[in-house]
Amino acid sequence: MEIREATEAEHAETGRVTAEAYRGLVRDQAYLGRIADVADRAARTVILVAVEDGAIVGSLTLELSTRVNPSDDPLEGHRAHIRMLGVLPGAQGRGIGRALMLDAESRARTAGKTEMTLHTTQHMAAARAMYAALGYEQTPDEVLPDGFVLLGYRKELGAASV
Repeated sequence: MEIREATEAEHAETGRVTAEAYRGLVRDQAYLGRIADVADRAARTVILVAVEDGAIVGSLTLELSTRVNPSDDPLEGHRAHIRMLGVLPGAQGRGIGRALMLDAESRARTAGKTEMTLHTTQHMAAARAMYAALGYEQTPDEVLPDGFVLLGYRKELGAASV
């Protein structure tokens, strides 16, 4: 398996894979369209893909300096934020999500970030277990205007290895 940045030619497939990973886990079907729109967020964020045998099997969006949603509050200088981690259902449970997370953490350290944050939901039990195993601690929940609850997680990142 290879973890790398998605190429422009891979944006549509990366979006399809990510939306497929979230299908059945999100209640807002319009959100699946936003998840699939990798081309829109690629100009502002880092899009990582996991590739096996030439096929994209997972992806992760990493906010290092700018946000997926330009109207969101800016990131604090020490913080990176993970968005839209997804692995194809048939490829889950093989360490692909973990590999994407570790690569994102490494990139954040290299960029001088000392903290990684993310949000997930109650329904994403496997992801929550993985975050805990990777050393993420829960932070206060974020309740969206419609009442939907996002569970917060954070991890202190050590200095980049030289």
